Amino acid sequence: MVKIKPFKGIRPPKEYASEVASRPYDVLNSAEAKAEATERSLLHIIKPEIDFEPIADEHSQEVYEKAVANFAEWRKKGWLVQDEEEHYYVYAQTMDGRTQYGLAMCCHFEDYLSGAIKKHELTRTDKEEDRMKHVFNQKANIEPVFFAYPDNAELDAIVAKVVAENAADYDFTAEDGFGHHFWVIRDAEVNKRITEIFAGIPALYVADGHHRTAAAARVGQALAAKNPNHTGEEEYCYFLAVTFPASQLKIIDYNRVVKDLNGMTPAEFVKALESDFVVEKKGTGVYTPSSLHNFAMYLEGEWYSLTAKAGTYDDNDPIGVLDVTVLSNLVLDKLLGIADLRTSKRIDFVGGIRGLGELSRRVDSGEMKVAFALYPVSMKQLIDIADTGNIMPPKTTWFEPKLRSGVVIHSFEE
Repeated sequence: MVKIKPFKGIRPPKEYASEVASRPYDVLNSAEAKAEATERSLLHIIKPEIDFEPIADEHSQEVYEKAVANFAEWRKKGWLVQDEEEHYYVYAQTMDGRTQYGLAMCCHFEDYLSGAIKKHELTRTDKEEDRMKHVFNQKANIEPVFFAYPDNAELDAIVAKVVAENAADYDFTAEDGFGHHFWVIRDAEVNKRITEIFAGIPALYVADGHHRTAAAARVGQALAAKNPNHTGEEEYCYFLAVTFPASQLKIIDYNRVVKDLNGMTPAEFVKALESDFVVEKKGTGVYTPSSLHNFAMYLEGEWYSLTAKAGTYDDNDPIGVLDVTVLSNLVLDKLLGIADLRTSKRIDFVGGIRGLGELSRRVDSGEMKVAFALYPVSMKQLIDIADTGNIMPPKTTWFEPKLRSGVVIHSFEE
């Protein structure tokens, strides 16, 4: 069972919401952030290295201090204002005509440590440390993590009622064309009931934001250890998440491009693939994988369909059934000699939001030799893996749309 609470959100006035709200820190580099940031953009707080000339090292002490100064300045100028009462918030996103409705809430760090908040990816210590420093310095969770929860009809009804009976506090379309809609839940009884419902939900699932979740848990642990009167109810025990019904979320493909064929000619490589795949040449038009265990490959200006043969994968194994596992075992490792996706310099990863045309572009440019497109992982697969305590291979899931940072912030400053 999970423990959540409402909170006094820090958020922009309505007239500034679309400008303050920004893309997350980890989806753009410093140069892109500097070019994208307007005067009130949250990028000045989550990527403050952009305020130095030239752009500073993002891990330097002066950058961490600049983040704190900018957060204080945004609040002083009234670009971020704290609500007087604790609330839950509905945060909805629209992409390609489909809208998903999440609840912004505070989750308890002990649920992450106990496994009630379930992960499906490994984290890197250096990235955790970076996020920890930001949270410690700000005494706030500036950016939310992205969770899923098992579908619940009563929660669906509550959210639908809030949306139907109230004008949105924010309603804007970002530059990428995705819509963002936000409601404050002001009814105290509704807020109370949401807490009660989640107390009966067995688990939450990290969809996006594993490093921020791990960092928040470590901050909670550290502050609890420093407090001799710790009760577990302190505000620092909680961190910011936007949590969606699992059935509303859609994972898109996460594809691979490789620099070389490990000494083989294209003809030799295609021939080698035929031992484990049914290989069909599809021509110059983009080919999209049609089902699980079917892959698209782009090589020498042409697209291919690769269908894994029966017996080359294990549909009864939550990891073995994944197409990232099938591709890694049968192609990347077996034929191309790429055993460690985390460290190899011969492979790169391309989120499906960029389209399959990005794969052919990188091969046609000569930067890469071959590209592989994968059928997307399902939410059921993700939940099965998390529930069994397994970990997905690197670069398996890509969620869109991303949460905008700065729509609402959680502070645990006394």
